[in-house]
Amino acid sequence: MTSKSAAAAARATVYGYPRQGHHRELKKAIEGYWKGRVTADALRSTAAELRRNTWRHLADAGVHEVPTGDFSYYDHVLDTTVMVGAIPERHRDAVDADALDGYFAMARGTQDVAPLEMTKWFDTNYHYLVPELGPDTVFTANTAKQVAELTEALALGLTARPVLVGPVTYLLLAKPAPGAPADFEPLTLLDRLLPVYAEVLADLRAAGAEWAQLDEPALVQDRTPAELNAAERAYRDLGALTDRPKLLVASYFDRLGDALPVLAKASVEGLALDFTEAAAANLEALAAAGGLPGKRLVAGVVNGRNIWINDLQKSLSTLGTLLGLADRVDVAASCSLLHVPLDAAAERDIDPQILRWLAFAKQKTAEIVTLAKGLAQGTDAVTGELSANRADLASRAGSPITNDPAVRARAAAVTDADARRSQPYAERAAAQRAGLGLPLLPTTTIGSFPQTAELRVARADLRTGRIDTAGYEERIKAEIQEVVSFQEKTGIDVLVHGEPERNDMVQYFAEQLTGYLATQHGWVQSYGTRYVRPPVLAGDISRPEPMTVRWTTYAQSLTDRPVKGMLTGPVTMLAWSFVRDDQPLGDTARQVALALRDEVNDLEAAGTSVIQVDEPALRETLPLRAADRPAYLAWATEAFRLSTSGVRPDTQIHTHMCYAEFGDIVQAIDDLDADVISLEAARSHMQVARELASHGYPREAGPGVYDIHSPRVPSAEEAAGLLRTGLKAIPAERLWVNPDCGLKTRGWPETRASLENLVAAARTVRGELPAT
Repeated sequence: MTSKSAAAAARATVYGYPRQGHHRELKKAIEGYWKGRVTADALRSTAAELRRNTWRHLADAGVHEVPTGDFSYYDHVLDTTVMVGAIPERHRDAVDADALDGYFAMARGTQDVAPLEMTKWFDTNYHYLVPELGPDTVFTANTAKQVAELTEALALGLTARPVLVGPVTYLLLAKPAPGAPADFEPLTLLDRLLPVYAEVLADLRAAGAEWAQLDEPALVQDRTPAELNAAERAYRDLGALTDRPKLLVASYFDRLGDALPVLAKASVEGLALDFTEAAAANLEALAAAGGLPGKRLVAGVVNGRNIWINDLQKSLSTLGTLLGLADRVDVAASCSLLHVPLDAAAERDIDPQILRWLAFAKQKTAEIVTLAKGLAQGTDAVTGELSANRADLASRAGSPITNDPAVRARAAAVTDADARRSQPYAERAAAQRAGLGLPLLPTTTIGSFPQTAELRVARADLRTGRIDTAGYEERIKAEIQEVVSFQEKTGIDVLVHGEPERNDMVQYFAEQLTGYLATQHGWVQSYGTRYVRPPVLAGDISRPEPMTVRWTTYAQSLTDRPVKGMLTGPVTMLAWSFVRDDQPLGDTARQVALALRDEVNDLEAAGTSVIQVDEPALRETLPLRAADRPAYLAWATEAFRLSTSGVRPDTQIHTHMCYAEFGDIVQAIDDLDADVISLEAARSHMQVARELASHGYPREAGPGVYDIHSPRVPSAEEAAGLLRTGLKAIPAERLWVNPDCGLKTRGWPETRASLENLVAAARTVRGELPAT
């Protein structure tokens, strides 16, 4: 096919779409089902309506081929685990008894059975449930969900393409099941898994699928020759099948690298590549591989992870370059639109000038359709859209919001000494122990306590004017009093104020910093029914006034025990926001760090002796390619130290991390130079404690003993067992006792019981230590 005919054939498509509905109907229905207020049939009906609405919207917008299978009640990787029958042994009875309840048991656990481990989906803010596989795993196909959703879309008269997690990525994302040999590699199960995928593909073809998409984002990471050989074998075998739809293999989030020629030569009919995160690298590699003669290329030229408008003219230029490299070029976002909110037009409180710069899922869909039209019919067909886009881009580039000379001058004046504590850790630790007087195995929590319905109502009442500021603050004071009193009675050693005034650990600070924008409806799925509204980092950052000092000092006035000041670190402020794309991330991180440095210093001046600066996103933001990591870690760790290094030696700096695997950033954790780090560890049975010990980490650490992502209450003996495991790696004088993460999403009854058990476990194990 010539470039001209390839252009004429161009169509618009997407890989996936936000699942929740405009008013988070899915979240409400699922949580209602968990509480017994919504029946299973009503839940399924809500889900089906949301799917129909999404497909109709996409088709009406001009999307030629809609995705199916991307919808999920909780997580698409968990859906894949069900599809291939890899149900953990401990959950099989529940799944056999009731498929829906068993599904949620795998996701959330029960009082008696632990859930699957949860971690980050590559370097995004989405979390997936980690498959557990072992040498004895038997795969069996279960295509009910995939076939049913395809059938629903086809019944609406739509062209639909099922989207599945690819077999290689599924295995590379898995972990050895409990009891599996320590050196077991799930990828060795590939030959056992491929026949199941063959059965899935055959069922989809029988149901009417012309194309099926297999997502292989794991191939954009550094891969060994053996892993690349596995990918080659997988698509040789799947490509050789006769009873299957046409196959589109998709990658995203980075450059495909050495895997690109492997997939280009595979017996599949199409590839989907990311031309936003790695446009130049993927273009170069695609040309070097000889292009995709006779195949379909889906070009992800609209950023599916950020919310800024596309440069349409630039994207059309990229698409024009690609025309000579494939038989057909279609237009898409770089990845599923799951990672952005639904509709920017719903934002009524953002300046209309700034709103012109934003594109959520609905607007990105329109951009994709415009680009496909411009590619197929020529730029004359989209003259109006291109003109408006140029004006919007110019408006953003020239806005004073994006450039504050005072902020830039302060950031430029930072020296290496500004990011170093005045004394080494050993000297600081002695001063802190003398000042704080804590016992061995001190207990604390991560920061937040349950956000009750009453608190949410109070915030809503304040927004709507039903209560005034004074009334709202009295409610916050009462909640802090309750949280502090509970912690004192329970016997926790280092207290927190519970953060009742905070809507979100990033949004709360973003609303008080210049340069940030907050949305009202910009909900994005984090995991399961947990949705967040990432703020928009639109311009240069500064702190007009203290943000946390008032409530921290109020809490401290209620107790003689130390109360931690609680802040969100600069990397997490970036990672859990939609960041600027018009300057390097390191420059933005330095601006945020300087704003936080002012807050840390003000907390110390107000008498706060323990200050926690959370960086749960340090690992998740780690670049997918090893070659890109040193530069990232250099600015990321500097930003943290810049935030915290202005304090006295006797002020104890804590940090916290969760939602990720930490083994490959232990040196970076060390480089933060925090006095204490708390880490998620309960589901992984203290793996991180062993990793810290193996590295020789010299500071204090609190690997979590209470999994807060599950509603189950761990017993005191269970927590004590984890503590004993932790003590095998970390000496008692450096081991803290804490939950995995904040308690915002938990209810008060389970929080009380779990923390009482946590304190009891600490006392039990403390009593087992040798006398000193």
